[in-house]
Amino acid sequence: MNGSKPPRRKFLGLVVTAAASAAAGSCGGSRRPWGFLTSDEAGTLSAVSERIIPADQDAGATAAGVVTYIDRQLNGPYRRYRKAYREGLMAIDRASAARFSRRFAELSPEQSDQILRELEAGKLPLAKSFFNLVVAHTMQGFYGDPRHGGNAEAVSWRMLGVSPVPIRGRWKYEKAPWA
Repeated sequence: MNGSKPPRRKFLGLVVTAAASAAAGSCGGSRRPWGFLTSDEAGTLSAVSERIIPADQDAGATAAGVVTYIDRQLNGPYRRYRKAYREGLMAIDRASAARFSRRFAELSPEQSDQILRELEAGKLPLAKSFFNLVVAHTMQGFYGDPRHGGNAEAVSWRMLGVSPVPIRGRWKYEKAPWA
C-alpha cells in the first residue's frame, strides 16, 4: 500500500501538468484579451468611444467597458458588422496617420475630434454609416444591462440615478449600494 502512494501522486501531478499545458497550448500559450478585435483595433475603438462618451465627473465609455460590450456582440448577434469594424477602424487609423503621423489612440482630444468630425461628415472611407454604427453601439454598451459586457458596475445607471430593473435571480443588483 505504502509503495503505491508516491506513483499515484506523481501520476496525478503529471495529469494536472499535462492538462495545464494543453490548455495553455490551445490558446497559443497566452490568453487573448479580445474575442474578435485585435489589441490595436480595441485601442482605436476605445479612443473613439471615449470621445463619444468622455469621462468627466462620471465614468466615460472606457470605464463602462464599452469596447468589451462591442467585442462580445461582434462574436454574437453583431457578427454581420465585423467587416465594417475591421475596415472602419483601419480607415480611422490611416486617416490619423496621414494627418498627424500617429495612430488614433495616440492623438490629443482636439486631433481626435477633428478626425471624428470628418468621419461623421462623410469625408473618410466608410464614413457616416460606420460613425453612426459606432455611436449606436457605444450608447448601447454604456447604457445597457451590465450582463451584456458594458455598463460595468452599472456606472451609467448610477450616474442617472436609475435603479436596476430587478431580474429574478440577479441578487447582485439588489445588493448594490445604489439600489
